Amino acid sequence: MEDCKESDWKLFRVKIVEWQERYIEKVNKKIAKILTDEKISAAERFWKAEKVIYREKKSACVIVDMRRSTFKLNLLRLLKEKAITLEDLSDFSTELQEEIRKIWER
Repeated sequence: MEDCKESDWKLFRVKIVEWQERYIEKVNKKIAKILTDEKISAAERFWKAEKVIYREKKSACVIVDMRRSTFKLNLLRLLKEKAITLEDLSDFSTELQEEIRKIWER
């Protein structure tokens, strides 16, 4: 993978904030559902929620290595973890979209 264009890098720095918010909102809803499940005990709810938080805080959309050298790998991790879709890349350069799509569809 070659270096990223400056415009793609700048856009990524803006988009990652949006993607993180969207992803964390989804996780928060999952946790809220667990915490309000009256069918299980308070302790079970607590530990189930803690397990989700522990797992999700390690996801690519929560912890992002913000270096140009890992930019494209980050996009692929975000795709793999279903934090984004190929459609989320539509504002990026055509070259970047094609490169990521080729790798992703292998």
